Amino acid sequence: MIKPIYRVSCSPALAACQRLMQRFALWLCDPTTTGAHISHQALQPPVLASVIEADWLWNFLQYVEAGQSLLSRAQTVAAMPPVQKAALATWVQTVTALATQFQPAPTPWPVNRPIASKSDWLAFKTLMESFYKKGFRSGLPFLPNGTPTVAGRVNYAGYVSDFRNAHRVNLTPHAREVCVLCGGPLGDTPHVDHWITKSAFPLLSVCEDNLQLICSTCNEAPNKGDKDVYSDRGFIDWFHPYLRPGNGALQLDYILLPELTVKLSAVSPIDQLRVEKIDALLNLTCRWTREFKAEFARLQGALIRREQRRLKGAETRHTQVEIQSYIQQWQADLAVDEPHYEVHTVLAAALQEPVRIAAWHSELALVK
Repeated sequence: MIKPIYRVSCSPALAACQRLMQRFALWLCDPTTTGAHISHQALQPPVLASVIEADWLWNFLQYVEAGQSLLSRAQTVAAMPPVQKAALATWVQTVTALATQFQPAPTPWPVNRPIASKSDWLAFKTLMESFYKKGFRSGLPFLPNGTPTVAGRVNYAGYVSDFRNAHRVNLTPHAREVCVLCGGPLGDTPHVDHWITKSAFPLLSVCEDNLQLICSTCNEAPNKGDKDVYSDRGFIDWFHPYLRPGNGALQLDYILLPELTVKLSAVSPIDQLRVEKIDALLNLTCRWTREFKAEFARLQGALIRREQRRLKGAETRHTQVEIQSYIQQWQADLAVDEPHYEVHTVLAAALQEPVRIAAWHSELALVK
């Protein structure tokens, strides 16, 4: 969350799909709905908002996963006892109202599974996750603006492209791209991340407020992985990419001696616990310190090679003033659109400490 994170041009389509999932889930939880009621005709308006959505959903339910159709999973949910249906319906309404969690006095966030039956929960979970795994991959029934459509549908590849384009700082086609969470390289294989894990909250598998594109390092263990981004107190202690952004709330500093490390803190005391949570989630201090030390070593190596060339050419050795000029020139060339800009900016400040310049000057005196 070191960089700004924006909703992208196809976000309205994801919001429309979220509404479709909610309407379908609540219809399945209606006490009068049974497995026998689920048909192509039954899904037509007013159950769903449009004929296009109803036709798409019926075709979607024919998809077979792990030997069972999604239709059979929907029938399992529709056949649940009324008590389980009521509990699941309450859960659906709370989870789909995600934005209210970041307003005063929100409804308690459901940290436990809403229904006791593991098989019934698995049926619902598989059904909802398939909107992402199958529906999003092949195409949702919406244009980018959220209008139902049978052509030009928003899909996973389009979302990835939209997100990359919206978050490019350098518009040059071959310029490096930056991860919005850590500020490092986005890499060749970025991941679409579910900020709140879809394994625990499958209803958010295609939710505009729950998706972002991040580097594989951020998204894999021991970093974010499937870690929770909420606690028993709900989301009060956490940032959120869109609903409580961390950009501008994190402050980087350094500890020069003896550790030579990056220090992370909050700009405002009110965010200190949130900064600590995001640091633990992504291991930012550790990762940024590695980059801090690696770039330090690279600059030190370049300076040593310059010194060696001077000696070979019978020139005078570097002075402390020249060493500082070398650092300042490197600092002036730092670009905000390059990976690790924030870490390198902190390093530039650390390297210009008089004790560090004096140390490099002494170290260069040993070069032969």
